[in-house]
Amino acid sequence: MVHERSSGPRLSPSSYEEDIRAVLAPRLAYFEAVARHEHVTRAAQELGVPQSTLSRAMVRLEADLGVALFARRGRTVSLTPAGRTFLGSAERALAEVEKAADSVRADADPTAGRVSFGFLHTMGSETVPALIRAFRVDHPKVRFQLVQNYGEAMIERLRAGGLDLCLTSPVPDAPDLVARRLDEQRLRLVVPDDHRLASRRRIRLAEAADETFVTLEPGYGLRRITDDLCAEAGFTPRVAFEGEEAETLRGLVAAGLGVALLPPPAVARPGVVELTVTAPRAAREIGVAWLDGHPDTPPVAAFKRFLLSRRGNLLPD
Repeated sequence: MVHERSSGPRLSPSSYEEDIRAVLAPRLAYFEAVARHEHVTRAAQELGVPQSTLSRAMVRLEADLGVALFARRGRTVSLTPAGRTFLGSAERALAEVEKAADSVRADADPTAGRVSFGFLHTMGSETVPALIRAFRVDHPKVRFQLVQNYGEAMIERLRAGGLDLCLTSPVPDAPDLVARRLDEQRLRLVVPDDHRLASRRRIRLAEAADETFVTLEPGYGLRRITDDLCAEAGFTPRVAFEGEEAETLRGLVAAGLGVALLPPPAVARPGVVELTVTAPRAAREIGVAWLDGHPDTPPVAAFKRFLLSRRGNLLPD
């Protein structure tokens, strides 16, 4: 069957792809209502718009598509074959829009909304579960999307809108971010339990200048801190292995493959000894960051207030 084509101005081929969504999107609900009622006046009453406005919108829609969607008999209309094809797609598009609207409203619900929260791998086994458990005492229905990653990757995701908040170290300093220091975590020099230094409890980092180190990969905050502390102690670490998780590094140390500067473990690991570093002062700051000027939903605002209230008491004893 050959479709009847409407006369009038149409989108040019060169502009069609970029303009078609802007042309069609505002008219889909109008089209769906007219198609459902098969009557312009009744559709206009349902939509709360003048009948003349609705009629003109349908004429413009057909002109832009270059296809007749309706066969008209006064104010009563019926769909052409092209109109029926278009209706199916319009209904699916409108259903997706409604689904998306329901989703964002649910995420913003003050009592049962969602928080997208990023944090370092080393915070995942103990710190973050304890924080969420404490927060949900007063907010039992708030949902969390949890993302573990290294600091720079979380900041990128924060800027891209994939996170509401992130717990990271070092505390970032950037004009488009707001960051607040929450706590400090001491780092230890971890050595194998049969190492020459294993009988010590404290050590100056310079005493490890000749050791082979295992570290996190470049780009991780803890790697940068390790490099800076070693430089302050007067040496550049000889790195034999690079990894992505602190506990993997502990396993490498236990296997006798090097030493590492690491935060305390959630559970003591056999095969290693953890020494307090007396000089330079070995610690990392932990902070929370978010996009400057980014509006918070009620659940995000509540969790942000909770985190800020934990200054100095963020980390487990």
